[in-house]
This record gives sequence, C-alpha cells and structure tokens, in this order.
Amino acid sequence: MKKNLKLRCLTEGAIFVAMAQVLSYIKLFELPQGGAVDLAMLPIFIYCARWGFWPGMLTSFVFGVLQLTLDGAYAWGWQSMLGDYLVAFTMLGLAGLFKGKKGGFFIGMVVGAFARFLVHYVVGATVWAEYMPETFFGMTMTSPWFYSLLYNGSFILINTALCLFIGALLYKPMGKYLRGEDLA
Repeated sequence: MKKNLKLRCLTEGAIFVAMAQVLSYIKLFELPQGGAVDLAMLPIFIYCARWGFWPGMLTSFVFGVLQLTLDGAYAWGWQSMLGDYLVAFTMLGLAGLFKGKKGGFFIGMVVGAFARFLVHYVVGATVWAEYMPETFFGMTMTSPWFYSLLYNGSFILINTALCLFIGALLYKPMGKYLRGEDLA
C-alpha cells in the first residue's frame, strides 16, 4: 500500500508540474523583463495541499527547473537563475506546510505566493537593480527596492488573487480531493 502511495505521489507530481508548465504558456499579461499573469501556480498549490511539504517542495523545485529551461528564461547570470527560478519557484512548496489544517488550502496559497514574491523582490532589487527604468507605472523610480516591489508585486498579487478565486470555485465540488482525503 505504501509503495502504491509513493508511486501515486510521484505520478501526480509529474502531472501537476506538466499542468503548471502548460498554464505558464497561457499568459494574460507579460512584463518586459519576466513575470506574467497566469494560473501556473494553481496546480502546484493543489499538489501541495494534497501531499504536504516535502513532496510539494520537490515538485515546486522541478517546476522551477522547467521554467528556467523551457520558458525562455530572463536570467542573465547565475544569481538570477538561482534566485528567480530555482529558489523562487521552490518557495511555492511552502504551501504544503498547511496540509490538513483548517483553511490550509487558501493559507498555503498565500504563504507560498508571498515567499515566492520575497525571493523575486530581493533578486529584483539586487541583481536586476542596474536595469531599473527611470519611470514605471507612471512613477519616477529612484530606489531599486521600490521598483522591485512594484514590478514583482504587480504580477504576483494578481496571480495569487486568481489562484484564490479559482481555488474557491473548485473547493466545494472538489474539496475532498484538494484536501487529500482520498489518499487515506
């Protein structure tokens, strides 16, 4: 039985990473130096809610590797490759910490997305600071930290809201599946 669960965990992980990768190609909006409004995080959050922390971290890391290699990465150096892809996307796996907790599906989404944002924020303000434009969203940019907050916050906030909205729509009809109750 335990062997079958491990196989199911790996199989679902592969399927959810594939769904996330496909959804990352369906962009509602894309920023000029990377970052897009899409639903790619949702399958990762669903997987984390079902399987928990360690499988979620591994699946999130694999998704980050795929984003780096298949998404036409905007990384121009090892710091950006490591930060913007491998570390940032792996942070989505923190959602698995809330598996089985009341409201854990939604809290996990917020925590995972916020952790991803923090990594993008620091990398944006340090690694990408030299590429800061003079104006962004009609405002004069004087601080790379403020620019990174606006740039990365603009798409992560919208993506998180979309995941929460779609997750709420799915929760009632698929709640047992989303909570992983079918695995017991």
